[in-house]
Amino acid sequence: MSSALTDLCRYPIVQAPMAGGTSCPQLVAAVSEAGGLGFLAAGYKTADGMYNEIKQLRGLTGRPFGVNLFMPQPALADPSAVEVYRHQLAGEAAWYETPLGDPDSGGDDNYDAKLAILLEDPVPVVSFTFGCPTRDTLDAFAGVGTYTVVTVTTPEEAQTAQWAGADAVCVQGVEAGGHQSTHRDDPQTDGAGIGLLSLVSQVRETVQIPIVATGGLMRGSQIAAVLAAGAEAAQLGTAFLVCPESGASLLHKQALTNPLFVRTALTRAFSGRPARGLVNRFMREHGPYAPAAYPQVHYLTAGLRKAAAKAGDAQGMALWAGQGHRMARELPASRLVRLLAEELDAARTAVSTGSTQ
Repeated sequence: MSSALTDLCRYPIVQAPMAGGTSCPQLVAAVSEAGGLGFLAAGYKTADGMYNEIKQLRGLTGRPFGVNLFMPQPALADPSAVEVYRHQLAGEAAWYETPLGDPDSGGDDNYDAKLAILLEDPVPVVSFTFGCPTRDTLDAFAGVGTYTVVTVTTPEEAQTAQWAGADAVCVQGVEAGGHQSTHRDDPQTDGAGIGLLSLVSQVRETVQIPIVATGGLMRGSQIAAVLAAGAEAAQLGTAFLVCPESGASLLHKQALTNPLFVRTALTRAFSGRPARGLVNRFMREHGPYAPAAYPQVHYLTAGLRKAAAKAGDAQGMALWAGQGHRMARELPASRLVRLLAEELDAARTAVSTGSTQ
């Protein structure tokens, strides 16, 4: 690990920022206290909501932690395509007895207000999803002592992040659960994502800044593999989703190992942007017709997803999960961090021992 990342956590284990309530202060604190690096997800929150969670987290731990921001999205969606999708979802609205949401609820996710708070009252790490900030923004964070990470899905995006002044890149393989953090949402590239090990190797040869690897990682031996490929740390999301401290719903946690859900797929059905989740009825019925319209579709389906969860119907929820979801272990977050670290050490020892024989 680079010295800067080493200073942030005892183990090269990062808990992914999972928006929607999963990455709550309790989970983040437990991970950081155990020697990993916990991340709050500021996406879909108000600026005040983010600030209040940071205050709560600081009351739970004095260890370093990170905050993740969503980059503002360009207005590229076709309103007529969104309207067609609204009509298609009319049956869902009737079934769950809830109105569809307003697709024009906003595309900047309160970005500027969140930046102002984080620059006024700095946190140890800030990461960015769905794009790369300007050099001025990254320089401003450097000026207040905040370590910056830009999530990327291609070597070209990693190069852009390095040129802009990011301290590190989070390299996201196609195996990752939740949204693909492409900097440009191009429907023509749907399904063209790169596997994590290959992507880490390509990015390692493209940039000189540290790499955090993420996508489908569930075991310490997999962490060892991405470190060997050139990463300085590994970021895990689905592995922490089932922890008791996680804010994910019980239905979501149970679905990860429920034999009813046998595979994951990338879909635009719930948000209008490619995201990996467990294949369920909603994804099968609406995924093929969902437009490339984020965050419009996210706001359109928000009420449906909440109503499905309230009704106990996992078939109507966005069950975000990485490809390794069946390997999820329901352990306290602190125990999971320690177990992953033990598995990492065992994997490294096995390789070292094998190389000397």
